[in-house]
Order: sequence, then structure tokens, then C-alpha cells
Amino acid sequence: METDEDYDSYRNLDPSQILDAVESTGLICDGRIFALNSYENRVYQVGIEDSKPVIAKFYRPGRWSDEAILEEHAFTIELLESDIPVVAPQCDEKGNTLHRHRNFRFVVYPRQGGRPPEPDQPEQLVQLGRFIGMMHNVGATRLFTSRPNLDLDSSGRDASKYILENGFMPQDLETAYSTLCEDLDRRIRNCIERTGDYSTIRLHGDCHPSNILWFNNGPVILDFDDARSGPAIQDLWMFLSGERQYATARLADLLEGYTTFRDFDARELHLIEALRSLRIMNYAAWIARRWDDPAFPLAFPQFNTRRYWEEQILSLREQAALMDEPPLEWTMDR
Repeated sequence: METDEDYDSYRNLDPSQILDAVESTGLICDGRIFALNSYENRVYQVGIEDSKPVIAKFYRPGRWSDEAILEEHAFTIELLESDIPVVAPQCDEKGNTLHRHRNFRFVVYPRQGGRPPEPDQPEQLVQLGRFIGMMHNVGATRLFTSRPNLDLDSSGRDASKYILENGFMPQDLETAYSTLCEDLDRRIRNCIERTGDYSTIRLHGDCHPSNILWFNNGPVILDFDDARSGPAIQDLWMFLSGERQYATARLADLLEGYTTFRDFDARELHLIEALRSLRIMNYAAWIARRWDDPAFPLAFPQFNTRRYWEEQILSLREQAALMDEPPLEWTMDR
């Protein structure tokens, strides 16, 4: 159970503590530290004497239990052992992946080189689809027990409730936002009903281009911090954006590769805009819940302004309309 002292230590994490923590795993640091772009956790590239740098991730207190973190680590190691290109934690000499130092919980990863993917390139999407299909074959062998299911039913309501109850929404916009979120909740449930019963598997959970690197002409999948159980489409839809014709073509490329290794239930296409709506709502609530972390006002200066919430309402109205449209089209023989 995390304490106020744990939160204070996390917020005040300094270079000497980072080096001491990494060296507590048996590595010898050369003193070089480079902060990487991460807000939910604190992530650093750390130089190692006579070896390649490593990536050290310090977990935000209160978010995951030890059991949930270890379940994520075990999943990525299972994927790596199945020849799926993911970045899995390094084990110390005792086989541990989750480490503690003072008030911190942290993990050490090998540094992975690569370049950003090009989602406009059909051949890259086909190849990425293959590896996501392979990943889902492993993910389908069992469910998580300590990590949550992707909550399509109530996460949007929870997000909007937090925003409204904690004074983030301008008062004169509260009614418009509240009634819109009620409408979105109804439309999301309609999307779920149109989908019917779908299979639940272990997922990456936050699979989008920023969590992919292209290395040696193939993808490497990063950052399983949001791993959870849910429908397969959750690991696919974030590569599908833009106008309908463009998104349909990208879907065909992605599923051409995916179905090489795993069947895809086309009914799950009804969930795409519902999942996109939930992501928009939960992203705003995530920033709001972290607003007392000094890093967040600096990183998101536009948040909590009138213009931000006006744009949020506009985006969600567009999503409401999209959920009434037919899903993207895909056929196996395409």
C-alpha cells in the first residue's frame, strides 16, 4: 500500500536516486542519464559501463499492484519467448524483474533502437498486422487475473463524473457536457449490443504508432503498461484514422497480415468509434486525475481552459454522429 511518502519520493526522484536504484540490480552505471518522454511513469535512459545503456522505468505509486506489474512482465516475456518482437524486462541474477529501492518500484529494460513506423505504408501495416495476430494467439491462451478488463460499459461515465465533480468544466458548459456524455453512453452501449458476444483476450491495450519502433525492416512493440483483457480490435483501431475511405484501406492492410495467423471477428468493427470515444473521454479524465503532479500543468498547458473544453465537446459530438454510421467494411477475401 503506497503512502504519501511514496508519492513525495516519486515526485522528487533525482539523478542520484535513479543511479542508486539501477545499481542495486547489479549493474554499474557510468553516470549518464537522459529523461524520456513519459508522464504516467518516470522513464530514463541510463548509461552502463562497458555495455549498452538501459531503460529504467519508475512506477507511479498507487496505479498498479505488484501482482499486476508482474503479470505484465510475464506476458511480455511469454511473447518474446514465442518469437514476437517485444521489449521485455531484464531479469537480475535472481530472476527478478520488479525491483524496489527505497520508496520506488522500478523495472529495467534493454534499450531498443529503431525508427517510428510509417502507418501510411501498406506493407508496414501488413507486417504489423501479422505480429499483432501472433501476439493475440499468445494472449488468447489465458486471461489476466490481476490486471483489469477493458471496461466499455462504465469507463466513460466514470471519466465524465470525475470531470464534473472536481471543478474542471466551466460552469456554463456543464449542462452541455453532461447531456452529451449521457448520449454518448447510450450510443456506446448500442455499439456493444450490435457487436454481440465477443472474445476477450490479453491485449497490449495501448497499441498505437508511438508504441511501435521499426527495426531491421520489422516492428518492435513497446510499453505494455496498459496491458489488460478485452476485444482484439482494441489493439488495431488506433492505426485507423482519417476519412472513411482511407481508414477502410488501412483496415484491409492491417487485417491482411493479422488473418495470416489469427481469425478476426468482423463484428468487432462496431466497437471502433465507441472505443475512440472512450479514449477521448478517458484521456481528459487522466490529465485531470494527475493535475496535482507538477509535470502535468507544464506538459498540458492548454488543459483546463475554456477553449480545451469547447474543443472536447465538439470532438465528442462528432463521435456521437460517427457511432450512428455503419462500421468500416472488411471482407476476408479482399
